[in-house]
Amino acid sequence: MMLNQPAGHLESGESLIDAVIRETQEETAWQFIPSALVGIYRWQHPENNDTYIRFCFTGEAVEFDSNQALDADIHQAFWLNQQQLQQRKADFRSPLVSDCINDYLAGHRYPLTLLHN
Repeated sequence: MMLNQPAGHLESGESLIDAVIRETQEETAWQFIPSALVGIYRWQHPENNDTYIRFCFTGEAVEFDSNQALDADIHQAFWLNQQQLQQRKADFRSPLVSDCINDYLAGHRYPLTLLHN
């Protein structure tokens, strides 16, 4: 099983803030309110050379919808503490997962006003 944070693509006309709210809801069934940007990351997949850009946010999960089905390619959404994350590093979908976690734990926070539509 591969582990990842909620991630996805921008819909036409959608802001990054709206996208993180929507993607988190679709992939975890939690309503998420972002409060800060943790970082912006670039990674090139070594096998297919696809380049990924990730915007990592922190915020608050405020309400869970137990009736919502998750996206079809999401098998399960669950929370891990710092020790559990360290034990599962080999299961991370990409190095971006570790980068985001490390920056979050280091206290990296940037205002959402950095992002413009």
